[in-house]
Amino acid sequence: MHMNSDDTVRNILCRTPFLKRKRTDSSAIRVRLRMVSGILFLFLFGFSIAHAEPFKVPEKFIYDLTWAGIKAGTASLELTNDGDRVKIVSTAQSAPWVSFFYTVDDRIESILSHNPAFSSIGQPVQYRIKIREGSHRRDKEVVFDRNSNKAIYRDYLKNEKKEFDVPPSVFDPISSFYYLRTLTLTVGEPVYVTIFDSKKVWNVEVQVLRREKITLPTGTFNTIVVKPNMKSEGIFYRKGEIFIWLTDDGKHIPVQLQTKVAVGHITATLVKGIY
Repeated sequence: MHMNSDDTVRNILCRTPFLKRKRTDSSAIRVRLRMVSGILFLFLFGFSIAHAEPFKVPEKFIYDLTWAGIKAGTASLELTNDGDRVKIVSTAQSAPWVSFFYTVDDRIESILSHNPAFSSIGQPVQYRIKIREGSHRRDKEVVFDRNSNKAIYRDYLKNEKKEFDVPPSVFDPISSFYYLRTLTLTVGEPVYVTIFDSKKVWNVEVQVLRREKITLPTGTFNTIVVKPNMKSEGIFYRKGEIFIWLTDDGKHIPVQLQTKVAVGHITATLVKGIY
C-alpha cells in the first residue's frame, strides 16, 4: 500500500514508545507534534558566539525545520533599526501538515537601546513573547528598568504583574543570541551570559565543542559547534541536547541547529537570508 509523506510521519508519531498505552492515537499525535513545536520555539532562543565584526543591519535568517527528512515548519530571525533603537523579531510557524493536528504560530520581539558601554549590540529594554502552540497560549512581556535594575514582568493572559531584581548585565533570551555573537570563542572553554527568563535570573553556560565543515543547500561552511545549557521555562526545559553550528568567521552566522527527540532529530537549516 502506498503511503504519502504525511501518512508516514503520522505512522511514526503513533508508534513511538514513550507514551502510555492508554493515550488515544489523536492524543499521541498531539504530544509528538508538541515536541516538533518545541523545536520551532527552540530555534527562537538559539545561541552563537565569537568576537566579531559589527552586525549588518538589516540582517535576516530564514530556516527550514525538518524531521526525518520531512519539512515540519519554518523559522526566521531578523535584526532591524527601529528609530534610535534596535529591534529583533523572531517567528516560527508549523508546516500545513503539522498545523492540521497542531498549529504553531510564535513571535518573539526584543528592543534594545544603543548603549556601547553595555555591549556592542546594545542594551535590552523590552521583551515580548506571543506563543500559540495547539491550545496552549502565552502572551508575556518584560520591561527592563535600568535605573533601578528591575525587570517588570507581565502575563497578559493571567493578568499578572510582578517586579524582580536583576543584575545590570542581564539580557533577555533573544538579545543574548546577538550578544554571544560578539564574544571571544575558544574551543574547550565555556562562555557564560546572564539571562532573565521565566521570572528567574539564569547564568547560562554555552559549551564550545569543536570546529566542523558542513554542506547545506546554501553552501559549504566551516563552522564552530556550540551547545547551550539552560533549563528555563522558556525553552531549554525541553528534553534533549541542543547543538548549533556557527560559521567560523567574523559574523558567526547560525547555519544549523539540531536536537534529538524520541524518534530521530529535529534540524533547523538556513535556507536564505540577508547578512
